[in-house]
Amino acid sequence: MKKVVQEIKYFIDKFDYSLLNTKDLNTSLMKVIEDQNFQDFLKTITKTDTYSEDIGNEFQKEDAIKGLSNIKILKSALNHKSYFFLQNLSDLIFSFDKDKGNVWRDFAERIKKINISDIKILDLALKSKARLDYTDLKDIYEMTNPHALYPTSSYRESYGYTYSTKNYQHIEAVMGLKTFTTLKVENNTLDPDNTILRDIYKSFKRCVCLVDQNVEENFSETISKYFSHHNIKLEKLVYRAMEIDKSYENVGKILGDFKQLGVSRNEPVLIMGGGVLADIGGFACALYHRNTPYVMLATSIVSGIDAGPSPRTCCDGHGYKNLFGAYHTPILCITDKSFYKTLEPGWLRHGVAEIIKMAVVKDIKLFDALEEIGTDLLSSKFGTRNCIKGDEIDKGSDKILGLALKSYVASEYDNLYETHQCRPHAYGHTWSPGFEIKAGLLHGHAVSVGMGLGAYFSYVNKWITSEQMHRIFKLISKFELSLWHDILLDDECVWESQVKMIQKRGGNLSAPIPKGEIGKCGYLNEMTKENLFRYIREYQAVVAKYPREGKGIEPLCSDVGLEDPGTVFRNTPEKVIENLKIN
Repeated sequence: MKKVVQEIKYFIDKFDYSLLNTKDLNTSLMKVIEDQNFQDFLKTITKTDTYSEDIGNEFQKEDAIKGLSNIKILKSALNHKSYFFLQNLSDLIFSFDKDKGNVWRDFAERIKKINISDIKILDLALKSKARLDYTDLKDIYEMTNPHALYPTSSYRESYGYTYSTKNYQHIEAVMGLKTFTTLKVENNTLDPDNTILRDIYKSFKRCVCLVDQNVEENFSETISKYFSHHNIKLEKLVYRAMEIDKSYENVGKILGDFKQLGVSRNEPVLIMGGGVLADIGGFACALYHRNTPYVMLATSIVSGIDAGPSPRTCCDGHGYKNLFGAYHTPILCITDKSFYKTLEPGWLRHGVAEIIKMAVVKDIKLFDALEEIGTDLLSSKFGTRNCIKGDEIDKGSDKILGLALKSYVASEYDNLYETHQCRPHAYGHTWSPGFEIKAGLLHGHAVSVGMGLGAYFSYVNKWITSEQMHRIFKLISKFELSLWHDILLDDECVWESQVKMIQKRGGNLSAPIPKGEIGKCGYLNEMTKENLFRYIREYQAVVAKYPREGKGIEPLCSDVGLEDPGTVFRNTPEKVIENLKIN
């Protein structure tokens, strides 16, 4: 059997493109559906395991990665409305042949303007001259390939198998889920000439959009103009999304909004905001219809390279942080730095901590790039202020975002349901959850303190050299993040943090720290109370030689205009607050 890439190339080469030029567009589309090359191609796509690693490798060799999401969506092509089908088909072909792809795109744009654009491919096929062939295919797929025929949505596919004893009194079952996410570093997503969002929502004729209140205040007109330009109805739901708003009450309000608007189970919700809205909005989508797809347009660094693409959606509840949640990835996550120009320096600095995290334990190229670009990254707001498109800071910031995103999802997605604790992206997050709230620290500064401490633990265990340790310290300090906070001298707080983290991680400390060299990760699983307290005081003496005695700039929530989380929960019972730090 030919490889899928060969089949795609064969179709591109052999298809009769004169069929797309008939004056009557209804006739033209019907002739396409009746064409034997088209039928054979459709059968190939819908029968293929489009999630297989082999196909991914085939596309990568052809430099056709941008078409991978399209072939997965086209697995359920028979269920697609004509325009949505043609748009995905044209994008798939474009990834292999730009000229032929543009021919199909032009055809799709013409079809979009007529009524037939809203009719499903199968419904058209069953009225065509090839209806008998499609009827046979429909009957076969009902039994053997239901996802290709009647999918709940085009973004996930399940499988399973069972075994039983001969008397059927004992049954064993195995179940699995295949899903996918597309991740893009994209600038100016809301420019009317940018068609990414248009292509997703045009066939639905509307976009249900959750918007962070801060984003609404800065970009309200831009958002409305984009969807108005493309004649897509915008159903805008504006939510305040500060840390204290991360509650199941707000998740419930979002669910109520979805119900009122009648969101369909195959209709992707658009979430436009930072980490908190990513968490609660994604959680609401996971709950609604038990699985509603969503697109994440990340407007902050943290949401762009961490919370946005993360499969872990959640909210706080009963005084516990992230008590409720579900594993539910977006179908598309767009990291768009054009939103960063409105962010204050303290927010940018706080977000960079999550990039440094991935650089230290996952990607030396990212670490090198951060060292090279330096604090121009902050002063230029990732190339969105006082720089020219295409200059070094613009290209350098894009590279850093792309590397950070790639390293994060490479760590996260092969452990989608957190079934083990070898998780590099948890570097800096072992002891810091226990002191972040009590100290009133911004999350990024709490993490940077945790990263510095972890690097020192790596050094005393002889996993990295003194030179490597100080290289990590210098990078954290250069970006004005915290290496030290006096909360580390609160022995009870720090030790309790470790105890609770071991509970959370299934009985293991499993603290990710650099090992061997920068860009590589190991896991520290033992730390006695005596050593913890001794090493912290040794660490204090080392980082005291750094600028500001190791302290960061604007490290507290109150420094950037947020309520101190310690005072927000001042009326909460002590034991509940202790658990809030960890869970």
